Amino acid sequence: MAKVLNRRFFLTQMLLLALVAIVVAMPNAKVLSVTYYPLLIALAIMDIIYLALIVAKAKRGIESTGPNDIIVFVWVLIILWELASTKLALTPNVIVPTPEEVFNVFATSYDTLWESVVSSTTLLMVGYLGGIFFGVVLGIICGWVPRLREMFYPIANVMAPIPPTVFAPYLVVLLPTFRAASAFIILIGVFWPQFLNMVLRVSSLDPKLMDNARALCVSGPTMVTKIILPYVMPGILQGLRVSLTTAFLMLTFAEMIGARAGIGFFITNANIYANYAAVIAGIIVCGIVVTVLSAITSWVQRRFTTWR
Repeated sequence: MAKVLNRRFFLTQMLLLALVAIVVAMPNAKVLSVTYYPLLIALAIMDIIYLALIVAKAKRGIESTGPNDIIVFVWVLIILWELASTKLALTPNVIVPTPEEVFNVFATSYDTLWESVVSSTTLLMVGYLGGIFFGVVLGIICGWVPRLREMFYPIANVMAPIPPTVFAPYLVVLLPTFRAASAFIILIGVFWPQFLNMVLRVSSLDPKLMDNARALCVSGPTMVTKIILPYVMPGILQGLRVSLTTAFLMLTFAEMIGARAGIGFFITNANIYANYAAVIAGIIVCGIVVTVLSAITSWVQRRFTTWR
């Protein structure tokens, strides 16, 4: 407990109390059309997550200033934002909405935001998992067969740097739905890095090991996985987070191609109507989704690399 109740902890809580006092007690220089309760609830949730994190680290004996520094940065940022936009009215309300207006979006549009998250996550997973699967399988095959490697590796080196978004007009015409085109854009963005990574990993294996694998393939294909997979699995796991970042970058653009749902569509639609409070709320949701998915991929990496 002493590790938790230190100076940095008390600093974070004092900043939080100061922020709550500014929001609740300090007179506003700008007339607000929304309540501050959603903002206070959001602050409480952030503080609970922070407390849970430092307690978990203390139980594991991990000494880290990261959570304290992050929450201090967040509290100071919101204090400055609140003072500049609401209490002192130093910023134009249209371009820089108040914290109360931004967090009120979560209270009034939670159903739309949830539907957007579900739609985006589904689309992201289809493209992300599809790109990893085909990249790994085809990469292992091409890395294993020298003739295929000499044929497709140069082609992959040409195709990989090309942004998948340039194929969007053609994919929209070729595929039956806008959503299918969006998923394929994400798939392409994830596929090429995984494919190149697998080709390089498999082709760099010991030639004797590869000869043994080819010989065993005749008697039992499952033996190949026992020989090759342990060598390529670290590359697959290490590429999960990088591929996830690439997939999420593609997601926002993909959802602009005739989409009628999703986080990217939510932000784009709000921007058209100059609803910048909703735009910022959508950006916050993007950050939350990325954080959760990144935590999941990190857990998968730790869980399946313990054998190493």
